[in-house]
Amino acid sequence: MTTTNNTIHMPLLGFGTLIPDAAETITATRNALEAGFRHFDCAERYRNECQVGEALQAGLAAGGIAREDIFVTTKLWNTNHRPHRVEPAFEASLNRLGLDYLDLYLIHTPFAFQPGDEQDPRDQNGQVIYDRNVTLSDTWKAMERLVDGGKCRAIGLSDISLNELLPLYESARIKPAVIQVESHPYLPETELLEFCREKDIVFLAFAPLGHGIKPGPLEDSVILSIAARVGKTPAQVLLAWAIQRGTALLTTPRTAARARENFDISPLPEDAFDEINRIQTRQRFNEVVKTGVPGFIARVN
Repeated sequence: MTTTNNTIHMPLLGFGTLIPDAAETITATRNALEAGFRHFDCAERYRNECQVGEALQAGLAAGGIAREDIFVTTKLWNTNHRPHRVEPAFEASLNRLGLDYLDLYLIHTPFAFQPGDEQDPRDQNGQVIYDRNVTLSDTWKAMERLVDGGKCRAIGLSDISLNELLPLYESARIKPAVIQVESHPYLPETELLEFCREKDIVFLAFAPLGHGIKPGPLEDSVILSIAARVGKTPAQVLLAWAIQRGTALLTTPRTAARARENFDISPLPEDAFDEINRIQTRQRFNEVVKTGVPGFIARVN
């Protein structure tokens, strides 16, 4: 458990709901809840908030778990950055999830797309149509009003660089509580992590296993050697490293067995932790920070 700068408690280990298949979303979310996950990360863009909400409602009822015992996040998509679109988008997500309030609402990326119902607006040449008539600061002020309204406990940003974050942080009336970015041994984001530590912002790492892309951290010889040495799987080693360095994290196990494996992590020996920190490979697996187009989500025309 970690605490945001507005004293909201957030479980360190979160379940990411980026799962394309609706039926699999429901099953995997229920499995995660049963394995012990209490932090669920959603997004309007994933197009499955209804299924996540259905699974959570059923799981809470079956397990005798209170709403207050889980932490639910969702995200404002790029086509809803104009201030007058923020609250309707928030309310629509709440309705799809079947919730009365959100623990955390994130700006999915710092990029504003042409407003409208088409999530992936493109011109005749297939290029993204950006919205140049709204600033990130404009959108953030509308996010702040959600917190004022009482249905949103905390706000933050995803897929943002430190350079983009700094001016927003300085001007914000309500400071970002959480920053969600890709991070793993090949992309440690050390400078951003240090800033978050300094400002009591939760650094939330997605793709901590490299999103299963090969070759990647799961096949790294250092990780494999440590896993054999400590009697854990490579995934458990990577998740332990992420938590040990002071980040929260998201993982998306699709099966009950994998959910139990990902939830069963324990601290690494100091020498193993240091060995991972010395890995020199540098690679980003998701280029969303450059375009606002998520690399892990298939484009829907």
